[in-house]
Amino acid sequence: MRILFVAATGMEVGGFILDFGFRVSDSEKKNIFTIPGSDESLQNTLLITGVGMVATAFALGKELATNQYDLAVNLGIGGSFDRSIALGEVVEITDDTLAELGAEDDDAFLPISIMGLGESTFKATQSVADLFEGAKSGHFSQTIKKVNAITVNTVHGEKASIDKVSERLNPQLESMEGAAFFYACQHAGIPAIQIRAVSNYVEKRNRDNWQIGLAVKNLDNFAVSFLKDLKAFNKL
Repeated sequence: MRILFVAATGMEVGGFILDFGFRVSDSEKKNIFTIPGSDESLQNTLLITGVGMVATAFALGKELATNQYDLAVNLGIGGSFDRSIALGEVVEITDDTLAELGAEDDDAFLPISIMGLGESTFKATQSVADLFEGAKSGHFSQTIKKVNAITVNTVHGEKASIDKVSERLNPQLESMEGAAFFYACQHAGIPAIQIRAVSNYVEKRNRDNWQIGLAVKNLDNFAVSFLKDLKAFNKL
């Protein structure tokens, strides 16, 4: 199995790069990292896309146009609307919505699906549990929580807008890339998993409450264990 790992920033996966021996694969493509191997066609790759939906879709489009993968895994941090999810907790996104794609109709919001112009919600096409199905050690399938999310251009930090989007979509998490990742993988026909660690709660902006360091540490630990277990279960 050849895997494409995808992250918006190197900061989010710095520990993963170091702990699993990724290296820059091409001096002209400093956003591409690989795990060295004897067979280049089996190398796992890490793609740093840049922040936001546009950067993610563009970088993925370029990479998937010229390289074949069996699985894509989006790694990142995000904000949680759901207070039952602990800060730093690692979760798996099952479906993700482009929250702002549509039109305003006075006080109402019309998603593009209602307007007949396309879709704005995309689902994971693979899961951690499925990958480890039948394995004697079901660590990930037993412990990782599955949640829904929204993808936004502007992260929420004001009570009225938080209440409005919560009432409309009832999201548990938000990020700036997730639905774009699912969209690109869907159109490329590649199974996709999205994993995020919670760095903050969605509330009036207060950086003193953020736990980015903890979220990144837990995310990187998950990613390293994920790859090691795939190797142990002969998935790689």
